[in-house]
Amino acid sequence: MFETRRPAVAGMFYPADPNELRAMVDEMLAEVRGEPTPARAAIVPHAGLIYSGRCAAQVWGRIAIPEVVVVIAPNHTGLLDNRGGAGAWDRGAFETPLGNVPVAQEFLEAVESECPLLLHDRAAHAREHAIEVELPFLRAVAPDARLAPIVLAWDEWEPVQQLASALAATVEKWSTGVLLVASSDMTHHETAATAAAKDEMALAAVRRLDAKELLDVCRRESVTMCGRAPSAVVIEAARRLGAESAEVVDYRHSGWVTGDDSEVVAYAGVVIP
Repeated sequence: MFETRRPAVAGMFYPADPNELRAMVDEMLAEVRGEPTPARAAIVPHAGLIYSGRCAAQVWGRIAIPEVVVVIAPNHTGLLDNRGGAGAWDRGAFETPLGNVPVAQEFLEAVESECPLLLHDRAAHAREHAIEVELPFLRAVAPDARLAPIVLAWDEWEPVQQLASALAATVEKWSTGVLLVASSDMTHHETAATAAAKDEMALAAVRRLDAKELLDVCRRESVTMCGRAPSAVVIEAARRLGAESAEVVDYRHSGWVTGDDSEVVAYAGVVIP
C-alpha cells in the first residue's frame, strides 16, 4: 500500500513556498566549509528553521549522504497507534514543498523483523514536526536518498538498546550505505547560560558515545533535551557499528535570533564519523 504523509508544519516551521524554502536552505548550507565526508550518524535540531536551521545545516552540509537515511525523532504530540511507542512510517513517501522523499520500505521492514517494538504508526507521524523539518535539507543535499522515519514515545534504556541493536544489525547487512540521524533540540526555556551548562553535561556523554549516561544525566540534571531517546538510540547503534567518538560541530540557541538570552531553546549539531 502506498501512503503519502502530508506536511503538517509547512508555512509555520519553514516556508511553504518551494522557491522561498529552497533559497533559505541553500543560503544556510552555503555557510558550511569543506567537502562532505561519510559519517555513521548525526544529531540535528528540529525547531523552526529561522532558529535552528543554521545549526542543522552545519550537520547536513558536512556529511556525504548515502542511499538510506534513518531519522529518529521524539513524539511531541502524544499521538500513537502502536502501544510499543516506536512508530515507523514504513511505506510510501513524505511530501515536502521541494518534492516527495520516498520511504525506505525494505530497510524498515528489516528493522521491524529485528525489533518487535517497531511498527507502522500513522498517528505518531501525522502531526509530528521533528522529522518533517529535516527534509528540506535532505532534499537539497541528497535528492535521491530514501527516508526511514521513526518516532519514539519513550526514553528508557531497555527499549533504546533493543532498537539500537536492531538498527546496527540491519545496517551491518545492508547492501548500501545508511546514515542514522537523531532529531533533537537541547535545553528548553532557561537562560542561555543555564542551558549551555546543562547541555554541556549531556553533550559530554554524547561525545563519549555513552547512551545510557546521556539518559541518566538528562534525568539527574533536568536537561530538557527532547530527543534524548532518539539520540541515545543513534549513538548506541553507531557505537555498535564501530564508532569511537562524536564531534559537536555547532551549538547555538534561539537568543542568537531574538536577541533575548533570558529564556532560550538551545540547539546542537553532532557528527559521528
